[in-house]
Amino acid sequence: LVFSVEDLISSEQLWMPAEDDVTDCVTLHVNPKTRKTVCRTFDVKDPKSVAKPADWKYQSGVCSSWATVSCWLSIDLVVPLTDNTTCTRNMDDCLKEELKVWAQQVERGVCLIDGKKLPEESEIKTGQKKNVRQTYTAQLLITPNKLMVPDVVQGCGGCVSIRGAIHSRAFLHSNKPKAKLAEKLLKRDIVSTVATRVQMLLEDLQTQNEENKGGRQTEQFFPPRRVFCPVKPTGPLSVCDYQFRDEGLSEMTDRFKEMLDMDAAEEDLDTTQEMIAEVIESEATAGTK
Repeated sequence: LVFSVEDLISSEQLWMPAEDDVTDCVTLHVNPKTRKTVCRTFDVKDPKSVAKPADWKYQSGVCSSWATVSCWLSIDLVVPLTDNTTCTRNMDDCLKEELKVWAQQVERGVCLIDGKKLPEESEIKTGQKKNVRQTYTAQLLITPNKLMVPDVVQGCGGCVSIRGAIHSRAFLHSNKPKAKLAEKLLKRDIVSTVATRVQMLLEDLQTQNEENKGGRQTEQFFPPRRVFCPVKPTGPLSVCDYQFRDEGLSEMTDRFKEMLDMDAAEEDLDTTQEMIAEVIESEATAGTK
């Protein structure tokens, strides 16, 4: 089961694995009657890996000193659709290919932490008190490499334009977090959240198409925005959910309860990081949005 889950997750990732990635996955079994716990680890990149024993210890305030690195990034992608893109599935293939190219651009991007390009092995907590929560603001500078795109003329049945500004966060659990790790986690979160929202929008679009076979030449659709909820009021760690335009905050608190057993109140949700998509009225707009 562990290896199957890893294969599924890996198949959906748009980034290349790094040599320093942690490949040990933890399994925790809790006996519902005796409450006894059994913990094991597996190296998911080794098909012959066997279960290794691991100790499970309960501690308080584990994540109280974790560092948080966050950034905002503007997205403006135009994805051409081939002439035979007549259904959501073919559109999905075109979007995935374009997102892979974009993910490579993100990977090559220059990451500034608090306005500085830090050496990979430098600690981002240098000169700061230990066990004190720290937050950092990052900037990601992306330059499309147009030399990689061949000059090919091909038939086009339309295009999809993905635009907006997203918020990304990375949590660093190391006592001495390195700039290299912060950059890697932040870039992966950016790619992951965009790919997730595109997939959610496609699924919603497929449902709409089944209910309404008609359609205009140019349509605007609205990807969900990211809303954060702290796991604990005193810690930096937060989880996120995605809110569509027609959803209220109560629906999000219900999902947090269902998925994570969190009793989150509406006032606990951080809805300030991303705006709800707005309708853009323009006669010059062409293609499918």
